[in-house]
Amino acid sequence: MTKSISIFGATGSVGLSTLDLVRQHPDQYNIIALTANGNASKLAALAKEFSAEIAVVAEHSAYDELKQELAGTSIEAASGAEALVAAAALGADWTMAAIVGCAGLPPTLEALRCGKTVALANKEALVSAGGLMITEAQKSGATLLPVDSEHNAIFQALQGGRIDQVRKITLTASGGPFRTWTREQMASVTPEQAVAHPNWDMGAKISVDSATMMNKGLELIEAHHLFAVGLENIEILVHPQSVIHSMVEYHDRSTLAQLGSPDMRIPIASALAWPERMMTNCAPLDLAEIGRLDFERPDEDRFPATKIARAAITAGGAKPAMLNAANEVAVAAFLNRAVQFLDITEIVTRLLDSYSPPEPSALADIFAIDKETRVRTEQLVEEFKV
Repeated sequence: MTKSISIFGATGSVGLSTLDLVRQHPDQYNIIALTANGNASKLAALAKEFSAEIAVVAEHSAYDELKQELAGTSIEAASGAEALVAAAALGADWTMAAIVGCAGLPPTLEALRCGKTVALANKEALVSAGGLMITEAQKSGATLLPVDSEHNAIFQALQGGRIDQVRKITLTASGGPFRTWTREQMASVTPEQAVAHPNWDMGAKISVDSATMMNKGLELIEAHHLFAVGLENIEILVHPQSVIHSMVEYHDRSTLAQLGSPDMRIPIASALAWPERMMTNCAPLDLAEIGRLDFERPDEDRFPATKIARAAITAGGAKPAMLNAANEVAVAAFLNRAVQFLDITEIVTRLLDSYSPPEPSALADIFAIDKETRVRTEQLVEEFKV
């Protein structure tokens, strides 16, 4: 039997990696919906290649181009936020949630309501609205599969074990390109240096998050929602080679680790084929060639982002959503050369200390917090401008 799938964020790196795996096994998957933000020509080409039923662009301004590109096919064209939610409601067997930012929250929530399987690559879904997402999955009986390499590694290491038997979960971090740099050296970091990740090929924003280690802070919050072991039992360990993606230690002191090459197609393949395994053309792991695996504890004086994130999820309420929004604004300002690299975490810290909105209970609350936080963070950026 073929598995019907929908990919939200099809033209991004995760979406394209997912489609590459589908391309390797064309008889096993049937594409229902593909979406993109505004790249109509790329989306149309993918929709035609994979015979999708519907293609959706989030930006209304890209609709005419999409419709024209799909003229003469049976593929439906649509645009806008409501169309994204409607596409999610089609109820594919398996949905990849890879839309960047809070725009991915409504379709992800709708996909969960269908009670099928949702592969989650959208950090904002769990960082900003983790409680809502987990509750919705529990209500509908949906299966939530993590795609981030670290969380997918934990998921794999838990197979055959029980969460109540877990003593500790360890998220590994590469340490980014400035792992050995002093604060004084990092004061003059350029955007070009920050996006040059030593191991992974990622987008600019995620690469900067890796450089500040905020990505690991966000992943800490995600892990807290996904794996109910208690925040105090989730730790971070710097592992420069990025070979071990996470580890799970059980009460009997047995530790299971998931290893793999730094290729996002590997965790995606795990989620796409689950509960089975699939053949891929990813490079095999050659430990003899790698030669050594190193580990060190994170230095939260030089890289305070993980400490900031832990404090935000401990405080709960609106703080994680505020953290996510403030970080996005601060990173964008850095990439635009408006602020310095070290200003990113300072701006986030000051924003988190500046106000405390009520705890969100619905998506509308999350969006309101996100909007207000961005406005306030933009004002803070003005104070830091170089």
